[in-house]
Amino acid sequence: MVCERCHKEHATVYLNKIIDGKKQEIHLCGKCAMEVKGLYLEENISFQSFLTGLLGINNKKVSSGNIYNKDDILKCEKCNMTYSEFQKTGKFGCSNCYDAFSKLLSPVIRRVHGSNIHTGKIPNRSGEKIKIEKQIEELQNKLQKAVANEEYEEAAKFRDAIRELKKVGGIC
Repeated sequence: MVCERCHKEHATVYLNKIIDGKKQEIHLCGKCAMEVKGLYLEENISFQSFLTGLLGINNKKVSSGNIYNKDDILKCEKCNMTYSEFQKTGKFGCSNCYDAFSKLLSPVIRRVHGSNIHTGKIPNRSGEKIKIEKQIEELQNKLQKAVANEEYEEAAKFRDAIRELKKVGGIC
C-alpha cells in the first residue's frame, strides 16, 4: 500500500482514528509519519515508555516532601524495589515482584488482556478432542442450569447435544 500523504513510498505506519463513532484509517510511510504533528511525541519511543503508557502508568515525579505514598511503602522483600519505581521504569527488579505487587497488577493485566487468568492455546493437530471436551463441559453446565430451573425441554436438547459430541469425539 502506498503512503496517503506523499503517494511515493510504501506505507509502514497504519493509524486508526475513531471520530464520532466512525473509523478512519490512515496509511503513511515512516518519513511522513514522523512529519505529522502530534502523531509521535518522542522521536525514539522506548519499549518501557510504550509499556508504561499501555498500562496507564504515569511518570510523575514523587515530591521529596514528607508525604508518603502507599506505592512507595509497598516493596518487594527480595530486591527492595518499590511499586513507584516499577511505575517509573516499567520493569520489575526480580521474579518475586510479581507476587509482591500482584494486588495492584491484577486490575492492570485484566484491563490490558481482558482477563487475568491464562487460558492458553489449543494445538491445531491434537486440539479437536480438547475443543469437543470443552464444548461438552459448557453444555453440561447449561444442562445443570436448565434442570435447576426446571426447563426440561431445554435440558433434553443439551443432553442430546452432549451425547452427539461424545460420539463424534470418541469419548465414552
